[in-house]
Amino acid sequence: MAIPNVKRFRPFCPQCNENFTVMAVLPKDANVDSFLADAVARHDHKAFKEAKVAMNKVRVGQQKQKKAK
Repeated sequence: MAIPNVKRFRPFCPQCNENFTVMAVLPKDANVDSFLADAVARHDHKAFKEAKVAMNKVRVGQQKQKKAK
């Protein structure tokens, strides 16, 4: 079940040269540009790179097993 007020933003990080996802519930009178600028400033580049590498890495023993006929 989704939360109806959550907005998804994809700001660009110039240090990582990639977009990342930020999901937030903002008040009606909030300045979105200042929020996104703050989110880019708080972005953890090292953790982002490590998570991206770990998502694509296949662990030993997790490869698809072939059935012998």
